[in-house]
Amino acid sequence: MTQQVPSTEPELAGVRNFRDVGGLPTADGRRVRHGVLFRSGHLAHATEDDAAFLSSLGLHTIFDFRNAADHKLEGPDVELPGVRNVNLPLSDPADGAEFWKMVRDGDLDQLRGILADGKGAARMISSYRSIVKERTAEHSRVLHALAEDSVPALMHCAAGKDRAGISIAVTLLAVGVEREAIVTDYLESNAKHRRYKVRRSGSAESAYTPEIMELLSPLFDARAEYLRAAFETIEQTWGGVDTYLEQGLGLTPAARDRLRERLLD
Repeated sequence: MTQQVPSTEPELAGVRNFRDVGGLPTADGRRVRHGVLFRSGHLAHATEDDAAFLSSLGLHTIFDFRNAADHKLEGPDVELPGVRNVNLPLSDPADGAEFWKMVRDGDLDQLRGILADGKGAARMISSYRSIVKERTAEHSRVLHALAEDSVPALMHCAAGKDRAGISIAVTLLAVGVEREAIVTDYLESNAKHRRYKVRRSGSAESAYTPEIMELLSPLFDARAEYLRAAFETIEQTWGGVDTYLEQGLGLTPAARDRLRERLLD
């Protein structure tokens, strides 16, 4: 049976993994306001109808966390009239370039070498940890922008799962959303209609065999252990969310209050 997409969440033709994160509960009984914070995969292949829908959201800012290599592979986002586009790469295009080339072009033995025996999942966990520790300037900029004037906002990367997933999670932590609710939203990226379409060279028979897709799955799954590794890194590095926000991201209590007023009902 085909999974039905709720009418409030259109299945866009050229944009994967789009959704409004409104409705998520905070620890103090509030909820994220609908229509102020969205997440998705890249907008490079948005159709005219997709662009018309996105324009109807009244977006102020689109945060694009892709790097130069992503832009070369997929293309730039479609331009939406009156919307500010902010590109904040959360990964270095040189980091893992050979790895991702292997993912696209490698044969079975090469993929076994880089992904088998838990190596794929370990790579993802390491990536989540490093983004939290090393991209504090970028996350600081996002939160300060949201606190000042940048809503409604859309955050995206390539698949809308990892870099956007971490950035959404950081934003939700800052306004007090419960962690399990953040994880639940993150795992929504696994829905069939949201998943990133893996592109590999070669024929369908040889490039997408069951064993190859199984080897690739840790890279393209949203797994709770990945996001929980990001949370653990916050605890291990800063001792807790409040210290992470204040010392790591420079978010003052006043700025955090403004952020909550922007994003919460």
